[in-house]
Amino acid sequence: MKENSNFIHDLIDEDLKEGVYDHVQTRFPPEPNGYLHIGHAKAIYINFSTAKKYGGVCNLRLDDTNPTKEDVEYSEAIMRDIKWLGYEWANLYHASDYFDFLHECAIKLIKKGVAYVDDLTADEIREYRGTLTEPGKNSPYRDRSVEENLDLFTRMTNGEFQNGEKVLRAKIDMASPNLNMRDPVIYRIAHVSHHRTGDKWCVYPMYDFAHPLSDSREGVTHSLCSLEFENHRPLYDWVLQQVGFEHPSRQIEFARMNVNYCVTSKRKCLELVQSGAVSGWDDPRMATLCGMRRRGYPPQAILDFCERTGVTKAYGIIDYSLLEACVRDYLNTHAPRMMGVLHPLKVVIDNYPEGQTEKISVENNPECPESGTREMTFSREIYIERDDFMEEPPKKFFRLYPGNEVRLKGAYYITCTGVEKDGDEITCLHCTYDPESRGGETPDGRKVRGTLHWVDANDNVKAEVRLYDRLFKVENPSDLQADLNPDSLQVLEDCRIESSVRDAKPGDTFQFMRQGYYCMDPDSTAEKPVFNRTVALNSSWDKIKKK
Repeated sequence: MKENSNFIHDLIDEDLKEGVYDHVQTRFPPEPNGYLHIGHAKAIYINFSTAKKYGGVCNLRLDDTNPTKEDVEYSEAIMRDIKWLGYEWANLYHASDYFDFLHECAIKLIKKGVAYVDDLTADEIREYRGTLTEPGKNSPYRDRSVEENLDLFTRMTNGEFQNGEKVLRAKIDMASPNLNMRDPVIYRIAHVSHHRTGDKWCVYPMYDFAHPLSDSREGVTHSLCSLEFENHRPLYDWVLQQVGFEHPSRQIEFARMNVNYCVTSKRKCLELVQSGAVSGWDDPRMATLCGMRRRGYPPQAILDFCERTGVTKAYGIIDYSLLEACVRDYLNTHAPRMMGVLHPLKVVIDNYPEGQTEKISVENNPECPESGTREMTFSREIYIERDDFMEEPPKKFFRLYPGNEVRLKGAYYITCTGVEKDGDEITCLHCTYDPESRGGETPDGRKVRGTLHWVDANDNVKAEVRLYDRLFKVENPSDLQADLNPDSLQVLEDCRIESSVRDAKPGDTFQFMRQGYYCMDPDSTAEKPVFNRTVALNSSWDKIKKK
């Protein structure tokens, strides 16, 4: 992966040149309250690649300051996803590691007279806060003495008050044009057991207080975060200044990843899961990294997508087709080919010797000659794709129809001589083959316009194939249920895949020739393998959008 420069690197270059820092250290600090998604992939890419470019380190810090929403399940999923993307953090930290330190910092602010205990309710705090055009007003408890504030904060810590009864607020400026600076809450009461610290604490720090202190405590030089935190930067700097760090971290913001046809809000993703619109967080239609992994998206393609979209401060929406193009580009050169017939139609080759079976050698990947070849069996009965035959074809239909000759990929030329039906349904085709045409060459040098994929009817694997498409039918979903794409999943039960697929394992990805890229799903069993469509060979969404 190339290490391109961007505005973040330009700022870091200035800091290093001016001696503000003599090294670079970054971090990725997700809250373990859900699964990572494509937007997180961009933040991971930026933090880890920046550290690598400057020979620095990138740590993982799980921001577990809100025990009401966090779980070990999410922590483990986050670590699994980062490793899947190909990154290794230098150190693993938890914000909860610093609870004692953060508590001490809060007391320090109280003693300095820049933090106070407030009795206003959450609704009253919002009312007193003011608006973007009107200043806020001071809380009636803002001028408590240092001694009273220390006593009340100690009693909060000892569990003498109920949730929401009191909070600790920073004393900054209720008339500030930046609402984040209007005496923000920095500690709240929560009588909830924490998954790492148990019942030791019943007061927990707020994100805007814990985050800058955790950064600087760890020695982070550049705190790289998405643009929604730009208005929080003055508070970030204020906290570090008041606590008195000699070499505080510098926050730099970048535009987050916004991809159309996707929902990444954890609240909305949870709604999709709970409503049954998807099968879970790892549903292959979800924009979560675990969903993309299950669908067969290679991590290399996701990182390529992050690189192609660049690092800027400008808000923009990226077309999902670019991500699909990155997936195709990678799989085209890395995915082995397979013959897979999704809608099988039996073909009997009447002049092929009964009982005879032969081996046909085919390339594993023509884009990667060193991948070699594999053998398929060929016999008197085969399956072709039902759409590759028409009894009464239109003009320029070059596939199989009565009297027409086509080439079977890697095998022989065949000509359709008859059709069997059950009512209006075609059940079987009869063909003849040219025994001199093996491999696609004939003594007389004749050529055909159509080449079909196929599988041996007596040597194949019956599989379930799940045809996934985009979860939403509109670019910017607003009504989760109304905007769902009704065709986002189609399940095919009687697909036939060439027999070499028996050696596949969940997670293995293939190109089913002329069909698309497919990944073996964890639901697979020895008796019934399941394949997910990763992406079609070509995008059909551009055509749909033009209708």
